Amino acid sequence: MSSQRRPADDAAAVVRPVRVALRPPGLWGLVFGAGQAASPLAFWWLSTATVYALGLVLIASVYIGFAIADGRRSVLVVETSVATVFVIVAAAAVTGSPWLLVVGLAGHGFKDLWQHRRQFVANTRWWPPFCLVVDWVAATVIAVEIVAGVHFHH
Repeated sequence: MSSQRRPADDAAAVVRPVRVALRPPGLWGLVFGAGQAASPLAFWWLSTATVYALGLVLIASVYIGFAIADGRRSVLVVETSVATVFVIVAAAAVTGSPWLLVVGLAGHGFKDLWQHRRQFVANTRWWPPFCLVVDWVAATVIAVEIVAGVHFHH
């Protein structure tokens, strides 16, 4: 056997760990997505819409922290602007249609997908796949709840 590495070996070594490295964030995303979907049970005194809206605001604001850590002013401006849009959608959902929560969470999941592909904010490699799964699990559960007739407002 030769001790020299071939370029094909290097390529395989790079591809395999990336796929494997995305499994834990995805699995934890399922766990936290289920927790997000169940969160109104923990805050029974608030309307379901309010609890889900607070979750959307929290999820959207995390990227502001990442943008601060990134250190580039342009990234901070973009991430703050994007988070503001999600805050407005969440606020509208508190008294408006609960479908806004589905749109907001699904939209944030697409933002996570974009972030994962572009790496716009530095040092967030594991976060976007994790957050995407959280967002889409919660959006799916909320959509099912809406169709099933769950009341979102007091």
